[in-house]
Amino acid sequence: MSNIGKIEKREITQEMQESYLDYAMSVIISRALPDVRDGLKPVHRRILYAMHQMGLNSKAKFRKSATVVGETMGKYHPHGDLALYDSLTRMAQDFSMRYPLIDGQGNFGSIDGDSPAAMRYTESRLKSIGETLLLDIEKETVNFGPNYDGSRQEPLVLPSRIPQLLLNGSMGIAVGMATNIPPHNLREVLEAVISLIYKPEASTEDLMQFIHGPDFPTGGAIYDIQALTEAYTTGKGGIIVRGKANLEKDKIIISEIPYQVNKASLVERIAELVKDKKLPDIKDVRDESDREGMRIVLELKKDAFPQKILNKLYNYSDLQKSFHFNILALVNGLQPKILSLKDILEEFIKHRREVVARRTCFELKINQARLHILEGLQKALEHIDAVIKTIKQSVDKEQAAQNLIKKFGLTKLQAEAILEIKLQTLAGLERQKIEDELAEKRKLVEWLKNLLADSKKIDKVIIDELEEIKEKFGDERRTKVYKNKVAEFSEEDLVPNEKTIIALTKDGYIKRVNPKIYKVQRRGGRGLIGMTTKAEDIVINFLSCNTHDNLFFFTNTGKVFKLKAFEVPEGSRVARGRAIVNFLNLQNREEVSALIAIPQAEYPARNASQARLAMAGGLVMATKNGIIKKTKLEEFENIRGSGLIAIKLRKQDELKWVKAVQGSDEIILITSLGQAIRFKETDVRAMGRTAAGVIGIRLNKNDEVVIMDVINSQPKAGRPLADKLLTITNNGYGKRTDLKLYKIQKRGGKGIKAMKINNKNGKLVSALILNETIEELIVISQKGQIIRMKIKEISQMGRTTQGVKIMKLENDQVSKSTTIN
Repeated sequence: MSNIGKIEKREITQEMQESYLDYAMSVIISRALPDVRDGLKPVHRRILYAMHQMGLNSKAKFRKSATVVGETMGKYHPHGDLALYDSLTRMAQDFSMRYPLIDGQGNFGSIDGDSPAAMRYTESRLKSIGETLLLDIEKETVNFGPNYDGSRQEPLVLPSRIPQLLLNGSMGIAVGMATNIPPHNLREVLEAVISLIYKPEASTEDLMQFIHGPDFPTGGAIYDIQALTEAYTTGKGGIIVRGKANLEKDKIIISEIPYQVNKASLVERIAELVKDKKLPDIKDVRDESDREGMRIVLELKKDAFPQKILNKLYNYSDLQKSFHFNILALVNGLQPKILSLKDILEEFIKHRREVVARRTCFELKINQARLHILEGLQKALEHIDAVIKTIKQSVDKEQAAQNLIKKFGLTKLQAEAILEIKLQTLAGLERQKIEDELAEKRKLVEWLKNLLADSKKIDKVIIDELEEIKEKFGDERRTKVYKNKVAEFSEEDLVPNEKTIIALTKDGYIKRVNPKIYKVQRRGGRGLIGMTTKAEDIVINFLSCNTHDNLFFFTNTGKVFKLKAFEVPEGSRVARGRAIVNFLNLQNREEVSALIAIPQAEYPARNASQARLAMAGGLVMATKNGIIKKTKLEEFENIRGSGLIAIKLRKQDELKWVKAVQGSDEIILITSLGQAIRFKETDVRAMGRTAAGVIGIRLNKNDEVVIMDVINSQPKAGRPLADKLLTITNNGYGKRTDLKLYKIQKRGGKGIKAMKINNKNGKLVSALILNETIEELIVISQKGQIIRMKIKEISQMGRTTQGVKIMKLENDQVSKSTTIN
């Protein structure tokens, strides 16, 4: 009492540590983690016990769920009623629990994510299998403790006859730890328990002869027995779960989905994939599920490949997902521990042995007490006349009891039982019943004593009970288990490697189109609308590549980003495309100035098992002020989402062009006023990413570099000889010129004339290196007009000529051009 009101100083770190630890342990033990013995968290245990106390067994009338929630909350679980009701409804959902413990009447939610009806509308009672968790609880089989206010006792664990932790699994997030245990098949689990009782030395692999894997209430399929074995052995691991789909000629029918997947969300996701053209071959998505079962129908377009579409569904949607094991449970009700499959079964067997032993002790005590009474009654019936005379001669009940004890050697309990005996017991048949019951009790007491003395007999009782439950509740497995690993799909596996065209505008809109949509026209035509652009927006990058190629996006500020070509959304011929900022993390005033495609086979790989083809040359970059730089391709192996520095720029300069070189190539720079310089690639030494580069061409006043390209002067396998230079002006004039007319110089000079520039043909805007395999040209204007033509239709002329009209333009100018092999 003297310490009341006294303030004692304490280190805040110590106080925080102790308080947090107390809180963490409270969450771990009293809320989030299941007990390995009965597989239940406290909230579920309290709900089931409250229903048992209310007499809501499987044969009782349904009662309002609100009554159950109120009973549980008022007596055992002083938390929110909604949290209690959520726990109650989950134990009644056949899509959440492999073996529901509660029988629900009314709307208890759906696999589509629909919420249950309010607790005042639904009704519930225990299912038969739920009763098996509570059998013998009145027989002192488990320990009880005080409830939250000490007004009554509640069980600390249930005497469960089934390994509930494995049958229905469990999920929970505690403080610093979490558990995720899948459901299993009752018949398989009980067979494994029985086998382990007979063979305690059995390994987890031995037990997996009986337990083939999780058995989800929603069915589906599991892959990779090796990963499953690891998860069961270590208590941690992951497996792949797939839904079940039947392939028909013109449709895919999904009849099962992975565990914990929301069906409505899955259907919505598939519809989004169709809308985003990731599943363009699906023309209709319907959910035809009813009381008979699940049925999601995907109508396919003509000539679609169902298996390819199904593979995309596995990759893009939750029709395939991972389930990660984390078998964490409380051992002895106090210690959180990662358990293997064998550990769980051993803890359950240990629990059942204790329950059966305690039940046997309780029944032995009850039957011994009854036997004691029966022995006294038998002795009284053998001397009935003397017993009656003794009672008649006694003054009152207490004296009669004392006299009977002294005269016949009875105990107090026996004497009191004789005094309570009815006269009808003196009849012959009634006396025979007592003698028969006496013989039966003696036999039963002897059997119970022998049972307690022999652990093998206790195990036999456990096995018999398990066999009975297996016969009553056992069913067929719903989830198929495949030994092989599931085929992993990269996005490349789901996209055909085919020719495509990438177009990017100055305002940052990008799209991918099939080149077949542009029909070949004759030189001098008007072309087709190839891309709808906003006012004053122009197409600045336009290239032909394959869908599996790596796209490198270089910006005017000298940074580089990377995407796969197929990651650019495909659009129609006239579509504007998607904003590039949706794909690249560009900063303010940062624009993509160069776009190149590198085939995957040429991109260096770190994996030693892959063939590594390191490019001897790398990438050559050029700026508008005539600076040039070469960097090896491997410098760009790991490009972060935020990009990498590709070149250090001087003031008032911008990175404009990037090309791939092979070590023996030549480089040509061409300016807007028609000057060109050709020099060997080897004149530019390889530099690091952050280097600034060297002078490529010296510019006259008001001139700037408009084109940088690479000349293949030494043909190799798959690389034909470059022989022509195609130059195009902004007014639509173009020509082909023999490359022999451009002599090789040293870098850093002013170059020679490449085209006669005047008001008629305009300034030079595009130039392309040609070879014998290049047959067609695509030219795009600033307003998005596109023309596709044969290369041979463009006249071959000398260096200093102005060229011929290749595209008619009205209030428009040429922006870019590209070639098609």
